[in-house]
Amino acid sequence: MSDFPTSAKAVIVGGGIIGCSTAYHLCRLGWDVVLLERKKLTSGTTFHAAGLVGQLRSSANITQLLGYSVDLYKKLEAETGQATGWKMNGGLRLACNEERWTEVKRQATTAHSFGLEMELLTPKEAQELWPLMQVDDVVGAAFMPTDGQANPSDITLSLAKGARMGGAQIFEDTKVTKVIVEKGVIKGVETDKGRIDCGVVIACCGQWTREFAKQVGVNVPLVSVEHQYMVTEPIDGVTSDMPTLRDPDRLTYYKEEVGGLVMGGYEKNPIMWAQNGIPKDFHYTLLDSNFDHFEQLMELSLGRVPALETAGIKTLTNGPESFTPDGNFILGEAPELRNFYVGAGFNAFGIAAGGGAGMALAEWVANGSPPYDLWSVDIRRFGAPHFDTDWVRARTYEAYGKHYTMAWPSEEHDSGRPCRKSPLYDTLKSEGAVFGEKLGWERPNWYADTDAGEVQHDIYTFDRPNWHSAVAREHKAAREAAVLFDQTSFAKFVLKGPDAEDALSWIAANDVTGPVGTLTYTQMLNDQGGIECDLTAVRRAEDEFYIVTGTGFATHDFDHIARNIPDGMNAQLFDVTSAYAVLSLFGPRARDILQSVTRSDVSDAAFPFGTAQTIGIAACPVNALRVTYVGELGWELHLPVEYAVTVYEALHRAGAKHGLRNAGYRALETLRLEKGYRAWSSDIGPDHTPDEAGLGWAVKLKKNIDFKGRAAVEAQRAKGVAKRMTTFTADPDVILSGRETIYRNGVRVGWLSSAGYGHALGQSIGMGYVRNPDGVSRDYVLEGEYELEVATKRVPAKAHLAPLYDPRMEKVKC
Repeated sequence: MSDFPTSAKAVIVGGGIIGCSTAYHLCRLGWDVVLLERKKLTSGTTFHAAGLVGQLRSSANITQLLGYSVDLYKKLEAETGQATGWKMNGGLRLACNEERWTEVKRQATTAHSFGLEMELLTPKEAQELWPLMQVDDVVGAAFMPTDGQANPSDITLSLAKGARMGGAQIFEDTKVTKVIVEKGVIKGVETDKGRIDCGVVIACCGQWTREFAKQVGVNVPLVSVEHQYMVTEPIDGVTSDMPTLRDPDRLTYYKEEVGGLVMGGYEKNPIMWAQNGIPKDFHYTLLDSNFDHFEQLMELSLGRVPALETAGIKTLTNGPESFTPDGNFILGEAPELRNFYVGAGFNAFGIAAGGGAGMALAEWVANGSPPYDLWSVDIRRFGAPHFDTDWVRARTYEAYGKHYTMAWPSEEHDSGRPCRKSPLYDTLKSEGAVFGEKLGWERPNWYADTDAGEVQHDIYTFDRPNWHSAVAREHKAAREAAVLFDQTSFAKFVLKGPDAEDALSWIAANDVTGPVGTLTYTQMLNDQGGIECDLTAVRRAEDEFYIVTGTGFATHDFDHIARNIPDGMNAQLFDVTSAYAVLSLFGPRARDILQSVTRSDVSDAAFPFGTAQTIGIAACPVNALRVTYVGELGWELHLPVEYAVTVYEALHRAGAKHGLRNAGYRALETLRLEKGYRAWSSDIGPDHTPDEAGLGWAVKLKKNIDFKGRAAVEAQRAKGVAKRMTTFTADPDVILSGRETIYRNGVRVGWLSSAGYGHALGQSIGMGYVRNPDGVSRDYVLEGEYELEVATKRVPAKAHLAPLYDPRMEKVKC
């Protein structure tokens, strides 16, 4: 083919809505783009998508991304001349019991927090918008006027046309047979029509992405699930302006189509597809309609829309779609291979996400980072368990089945467990531990007193949960005696080499140049000053640092550190997570307990806060870090895994007379809220700077040491901040769970990023950013009158900038 290109700046593989949207946006950024589709545009899964476009998600930035899709779809047809089928007819969501109504009201508050209009309606008002439905069992409904629907194929072809208008070359019937990688660097792609040299490959291959990426060692955790929806003949009373309808208690959704209805849903017992691989040449292909399996949804729908009982059925569409283990899609640069990007796994909302996801992925490619914090969909949120397809399939089966079930606060998954276990797992389970899971790790969330009749499992609710009193016991012990946390799941790295100090000094915002034994809490920033990592670094030798970060950030933080070691520096990063167990001993009696099991002097003078030493406990060399995340005296004890049980038993024998108690991660959360400690991915992240987060004290601007993000921090410090992390307290009867709207003097100024209950203070606590484009000074925050919107009701709140508990650090540094 004489017109087939031999080079491009980027090659996009896959011609569904995500690939076409990415091409469209990259061209707008001035990139030379080639898009290759193995068959025809939309012929994978896009063509059989239902086409509902909703916006609200639990993340502000994903909601913003979906809102971008809506804004794009409004104008795309006028820009390209290609129809899109876009209709902004709004979206209804029903609630048929009090718990669902509480969920809907909390969703409405989240919408308000993120600047979206969401109206709460009576059953009669909802029926006026959607006259065909029965509302006898409806408690209430929410209406989002800016939601809508689109024709998936048309909108994709419109994006493709816009991409061509911007200079993209799009080739159908072109199979990519190989990604060419030489010495870890992408050089191009081989196709059945020839080679294209390029430096960037973007995999937007839908359900084929996992296998495609595997050829270059990239893991993309998604699997295929059968998804069915019915299309009816025209039905009397169906109008073109009817809103989309979601009825989660009946597991179903609806939209108008050519005078009839599309009805589908998310059954609790989905059918996995292509478990032994996708058939060759599968395209523009539907699966056999499975009426027996669909019957459960049909029966549920008849109670809502009786007209379906006599409606003619045009089709029962059964098409496989790609789903992920956590129900979120996958974007970003693969940590395994530079310049290999992924946009896939859209969990049946690829049309809703398509415009925004393509924009975000294009900016990620062009700028090396996303336009804003997209951690909840970042490919680096995955880790070791996600390499096993069977594990991914088991977790995805559960996630699909929960698509329309209640989204309970603090809900845990059950599938694929236990997977990664601490050496203490069985011991802690026998002592009442109720485990949660993160990145495959089993972690004690709380401890049930089974002798007192407490059940050893979670019971979910929007009220105070069944673990509330257990967490209160653990919290009280931490404040008054001592607690022991099993934190073996911490991600742990070693940075080693002659240039380790220089490398870490460039990456870390705080000063890590202290002597051997220095422990440094530090952020790692991007070029805009945003917080990419939040961790602890211990200097173990002149040429070696031990780095500890959160369980869920193992892949992300390792990738960030590794990619930012300056070229030419001799420093190597190693993941040593599985080598070490971690027991965290905190509380006012922690020193008494620790001193009784070691000959090392652990007094404040000999072992001050912010230092680390190797001490002996029960014949075990323990790397003891004097640090805390609960606001009390304490140590993290890092030790080889084979000693974990022995050291644990020694600590409990010594701690019995001091009131030592096991504690879990839910107590850790309540304790850190009282102390005002920030959590990465909720309170801080790439969109927040240290000064905005109240962490400016941990930035080495007074040192003559350059670091990544320094210029941005200096510029902001000279100008001032437009948002500031603030702690709020409310009446103890108010249940806060996060994303509640913050009002200052009656004006919406932000939302809570995390929240809970402070057992020592007897108050509900939330943390969030107060925003003001004209600047947010200390006085601005403290002089305001505040309310929090909780499930659409406003309650009084008080703002604080200092920690609520031990603001002078007297208990920590004793």
